[in-house]
Amino acid sequence: MDAINIEPTTYLPRVEFDPNGQLLIEGRSIPEDVTKLFNPLVQFATDLDQKNVIFDINLDYFNTATSKKLLEVLKHLDANSRIENLYVNWHYETDDEDSVEMAEIFEESLIKAQFTYREHTHSLSISKGVITK
Repeated sequence: MDAINIEPTTYLPRVEFDPNGQLLIEGRSIPEDVTKLFNPLVQFATDLDQKNVIFDINLDYFNTATSKKLLEVLKHLDANSRIENLYVNWHYETDDEDSVEMAEIFEESLIKAQFTYREHTHSLSISKGVITK
């Protein structure tokens, strides 16, 4: 299984899906073709063979199509029988109630996913395990 790495653009988020179970999606997600972006991520989630998965989600803005596909990725991770522990770190900016509400809806739709909500006051970049403002 190969890693998936997508550099961010004005419309696409940074994506780092590593076969070791470290997953990241951050930035803005308003793709023209949401299927082209997310279908490989759904397949990755289905094929991933790790006991423990940590998924950091740090989207400062995402459209409705992204929210549907992001939930699909999460559901495939949640249903993957090889994954025993699914940890989702949902990063959100202070006072972004819409983002928290969306995460809570996602959390209610999943069985084994454990969500942690990480509030911050500025946009963050958490790529490569380094948080920058």
